[in-house]
Amino acid sequence: MNYQEALAYINGVEFFGSKPGLERIGELLETLGNPQKELKFVHIAGTNGKGSCAAMTASVLKAAHYKTGLYTSPYLYRFNERMQIGGKQIDDDVLSELVTRVQPVAEAMDEHPTEFELMTAVALLWFKEQGCDIVVLEVGLGGRFDATNIIDAPEAAVIMNIGLDHTAILGDTVEQIAFEKAGIIKPGCDAVLFQQSEGVTDVVRRRCEEVGAPLHIADFSQIVSEFDSLYGQSFTYRGEPYALPLLGAHQLKNAAVVLEVVQVLRERGWKLEQSDVEHGLYAVSWPGRFELLSDEPPFVVDGGHNPQCAQTVAENLRRYFPDMRRVLLIGILRDKDYAGLTDILDEVCDEYICITPGSFRALPAEELAAHLKRYGKPVTVCDTIRDGVSLAQDKAAAGAVACAVGSLYSVGEIRACFDKY
Repeated sequence: MNYQEALAYINGVEFFGSKPGLERIGELLETLGNPQKELKFVHIAGTNGKGSCAAMTASVLKAAHYKTGLYTSPYLYRFNERMQIGGKQIDDDVLSELVTRVQPVAEAMDEHPTEFELMTAVALLWFKEQGCDIVVLEVGLGGRFDATNIIDAPEAAVIMNIGLDHTAILGDTVEQIAFEKAGIIKPGCDAVLFQQSEGVTDVVRRRCEEVGAPLHIADFSQIVSEFDSLYGQSFTYRGEPYALPLLGAHQLKNAAVVLEVVQVLRERGWKLEQSDVEHGLYAVSWPGRFELLSDEPPFVVDGGHNPQCAQTVAENLRRYFPDMRRVLLIGILRDKDYAGLTDILDEVCDEYICITPGSFRALPAEELAAHLKRYGKPVTVCDTIRDGVSLAQDKAAAGAVACAVGSLYSVGEIRACFDKY
């Protein structure tokens, strides 16, 4: 099949939905020769920050000249973004060839794999055949029963910030969700934890004790911010200096976790010079996370889609735009806690512009606007994302800052309005 046919097949598999469990991915990979067993991994779970952590970790490993695979989701522009080696996305023809090989195996199974399981298998097959030294693997949903957890013990199992998301599947307390995320910690790996609540820490610590995995917790008291601007920041962690192009105090915390991962990898025999670590952090690219798209007029975009993300966006707006009028360009998925998200964002918002994200799960802009009117702020509905961006730019030009927020499914189209691809 060609590239378009491969994408059509992948998209067509979406009707199988999301089904937690390792039986299907296990059967699929077994038939494909278990490529995952010939790879080394850094496995990353968490509600927020796991993508940033994955991008930073992969950038550091690349700077150290390791052939590094990166598996993330969702994508901003093209499906191929989900799997990369050395910062380069999989080629169209290679993706097509791999899907062509995997399709008959999937079709022959009694229970068809889900879209995410299919793509995880394709990625692992590609990483193995390309001879990756190590793969940075981001969990899709949860951890314990996520398709990525089919791997054996990784070099490091990383648990990022835990919040309330996907509660219908993972549980309605952070401790229940942490239990699911901690399922990626296995005998023979080291665990690295984002410093957080005592309840979450206790859950992760118990899992580590059960499987005999050493636990390393990032120490945020060791972060010292040296310089901070809309164009990047510098800081020290445990006395060592670093620079980071990603914005916000939360990214310094994410970077601290990465630096703990670096130390774990060093102790396990990976050669990571300090200069490589510094260069990797300085060179990281992870679009759509409180990213400045324009400074005249100011326009930022953030894919934050849950209350925890909203808190970070609110903090960043106060931090970088303390005395400006704030216009939020907002689009949200229907299955998210959008009431919790907007309650937090309204504290830093003066005006709303509503759009509909590019997803079948999207909350229509009109419904979102009806919800937002409860806050008593001006609300405008736009028919398209491009119209929303244009209106937000006009508002910003009149002395405000525009911030697009609510869903990663809008970020690609928003960035394209600024010729960023």
